[in-house]
Amino acid sequence: MTPAARAWAGLAALLATAAIVLSGIDATALDWQPALALREPWRAFSAVAVHYSALHLAANLAGTALVAALGVAARVPARMVGAWACAWPLTQLGLLARPDLLHYGGLSGVLHAGAAVVATHLLLRGPPARRLIGAALAAGLVVKVFGEAPWGSPLRISTDWDFATAPLAHASGLVAGVVCALVAAVSRRRPPAIADDV
Repeated sequence: MTPAARAWAGLAALLATAAIVLSGIDATALDWQPALALREPWRAFSAVAVHYSALHLAANLAGTALVAALGVAARVPARMVGAWACAWPLTQLGLLARPDLLHYGGLSGVLHAGAAVVATHLLLRGPPARRLIGAALAAGLVVKVFGEAPWGSPLRISTDWDFATAPLAHASGLVAGVVCALVAAVSRRRPPAIADDV
């Protein structure tokens, strides 16, 4: 495993650890609240630790393991680890587009951002087979996000879950991940003599 892939897995582990360790804390102390965005901007980071049920936490921990594995398998370079880290708070900031979403917590938005970073990296780098995988991953994300109708109700209730989902968080994560990955790819400046890990 490359150092960058270890860093990717480490970022995923940090997100999961925060969610587990802080699971007993009062949600309103850490969750994203647009009314508090300017006074308490740290909530853009802490919201990932908030889960509204054991099932919510378990589902997001499984998703975190999946995104960690995606990044490791894709052999993401360090700049893409940085892109995912930058997309973390930006995912929550995107929720300002829906001030009627009064509270938000969970990892799912940031996990969508991580998957989008991996997809963008694969699309931009590597042989055609890896680009096809990136295209398939990107298409799956876009279909999923559009299928959730993020322009509709701020919360979506499903009989399959014991918590409501916020479709805009998934869309915001997708956009934040793609934008941060593109910025990271474009801003890469290294001397030609130094090989970049693919």
